[in-house]
Amino acid sequence: MSQIDDLPPLREVLANHELNAKKALGQNFLLDLNLTQKIARTAGNLEGAHVIEVGPGPGGLTRAILSLGAERLTVIERDSRCLPALEEIAGHYPGRLEIIEGDALKVDFAEIASGRPVRIIANLPYNVGTQLLVNWLLPQDWPPYWQSLTLMFQKEVAQRIVAVPGGSHYGRLGVLAGWRTEARIAFDVPPQAFTPPPKVTSSVIHLTPRAEPIAVEAAALEKITQAAFGQRRKMLRQSLKALGGETLLQKAGIDPTRRAETLAVAEFCTLARCL
Repeated sequence: MSQIDDLPPLREVLANHELNAKKALGQNFLLDLNLTQKIARTAGNLEGAHVIEVGPGPGGLTRAILSLGAERLTVIERDSRCLPALEEIAGHYPGRLEIIEGDALKVDFAEIASGRPVRIIANLPYNVGTQLLVNWLLPQDWPPYWQSLTLMFQKEVAQRIVAVPGGSHYGRLGVLAGWRTEARIAFDVPPQAFTPPPKVTSSVIHLTPRAEPIAVEAAALEKITQAAFGQRRKMLRQSLKALGGETLLQKAGIDPTRRAETLAVAEFCTLARCL
């Protein structure tokens, strides 16, 4: 492993601070600094950028982001055990690292951005990753406060995010991500890259906002997708019965015998507008 800075190797950091990954927090630490740099590079040129990272843990990705030239990095960490390790990184990169102790689900990311475009880069804790993504996809104002999202998920979740109509992975996440972003899987990360190794392969995905997504209320689109995919094996006239069923589908010009996974993002948007 090549060194990216003069700080100690991450295994040494874990030992010095007696850090072990907590299952309850969905933690799996990435210790290969070459790999964390690869993740950070997926976000593009970071020179002079403002970046937000969620769940930095002992700071492997944090160090990569700073070493690649980010002017300002704000990290959000709820595990107080990791704060001393992050403070050491802050000392090595004076004035560039801000540490917020707290729950990312309760943090106002737009406030942190302060009107300046930010990039969000994170090896997301497995237990909150999907909800955080949905929150980032559904702000009221669009284009959003973020310039791009470079995130690590379990591979199965990543496949759902980039899924297209007709595939077995296509569902609510694919519709929401497809509606407002261009999403792609950048590369996979094997379990053995982590400490402790998870039971599944992970994937790094990169999302950029569409300048002009189809105009529709996010709340209505969420309601339609939840109902449609909540009973995905049923025909739409049945799964959408509580929202108007055949009447709603006729209004939208959609065959009521179709199933949710066959509908394009634009058709879901039409349904949401009719609702």
